[in-house]
Amino acid sequence: MIEQADPKENYPARYWHSLPDGRVQCDLCPRDCRLHEGQRAACFVRKMVDGKMVLTTYGRSSGFCIDPVEKKPLNHFYPGSSIFSFGTAGCNLACKFCQNWDISKSRDSDRLMDSASPEDIARTAAAHQCKSVAFTYNDPVIFAEYAMDTADACHALGLQTVAVTAGYIHAGPGREFFGKMDAANVDLKGFSDDFYVKLCGGHLQPVLDTLVYLHHETPCWVELTTLLIPGHNDSDAEIEALSKWVAQEMGPDVPLHFTAFHPDWKMEDVPATPPATLSNARNIARANGLHYVYTGNVHDPEGDSTYCPSCGQAVVVRDWYQIERYQLTPEGKCGHCGTPIAGRFAAWTGQFGRQRVPVRIHPSPPR
Repeated sequence: MIEQADPKENYPARYWHSLPDGRVQCDLCPRDCRLHEGQRAACFVRKMVDGKMVLTTYGRSSGFCIDPVEKKPLNHFYPGSSIFSFGTAGCNLACKFCQNWDISKSRDSDRLMDSASPEDIARTAAAHQCKSVAFTYNDPVIFAEYAMDTADACHALGLQTVAVTAGYIHAGPGREFFGKMDAANVDLKGFSDDFYVKLCGGHLQPVLDTLVYLHHETPCWVELTTLLIPGHNDSDAEIEALSKWVAQEMGPDVPLHFTAFHPDWKMEDVPATPPATLSNARNIARANGLHYVYTGNVHDPEGDSTYCPSCGQAVVVRDWYQIERYQLTPEGKCGHCGTPIAGRFAAWTGQFGRQRVPVRIHPSPPR
């Protein structure tokens, strides 16, 4: 039985150690925040209290929704299924282009209005017949303890778990965190350290290390997303370098999503990504050997759809998040030529559709 924590209390955090000068150091992510008593880490949700590190958002959420799994985006993880989604507040990166900034950049814990234990979340997701539960909206690595306990509760009820993350985590905690995840969509935000330093407040290499580890050493299904920002990470040279790296280090079957930027947060002076930029990026990635390349945040049925890398026929035809035609066998093979399609699949029983359904959780009484 998973202990149900009072969401108003500070939850004991893992991944930290004491320093000789009386501070504590967070060992969760490459920021290595060193904190004095009462001070919060850069992510805002990890704090030093009474000489120890605590997680201030355990059991507290910015809201719960049921989404189509394609919205994560995951196109090769039980297509058409529904996924129960939630996040908390804060982030361990500082992306100037953040498109969930009201949640990820929040310094107002009162925004976290919904409370739920790991068991409450799993029970509610199962009651709504969701296939999986996603830790999303803000980066789940910063609420790792809450996410991992929830993953355990989900697995106990036969639910799959998904992390939507930037992958900015140290190797040790990463092994424990991703060991609880059945799938991950990882934001590969650009392909230069300069981009990460200037626009994200981080570094590229830890993310690449996470991706290599995930693909080669775990059974976790991985898809990648890169938000293309005009004039910053959308050059042909950078897209080609990124695509070549993915093909060489992760293989041709890892799905890559290029998505459109819209002016937001601290980059309102940058124009939205033209659809032609996404189509060009998709063509470059496919020319470099990647089999499954998608476009997102624009209306592009061709870029939404999945094609067999052998015969070239469409096997999942999508329009936004709506599946118009599904031609995969239950084992995930092309319905035209029998070639296996990379991913996680099951017998097709219909689809959840494109809608988003808000959900309120009624917490069980503490035991």
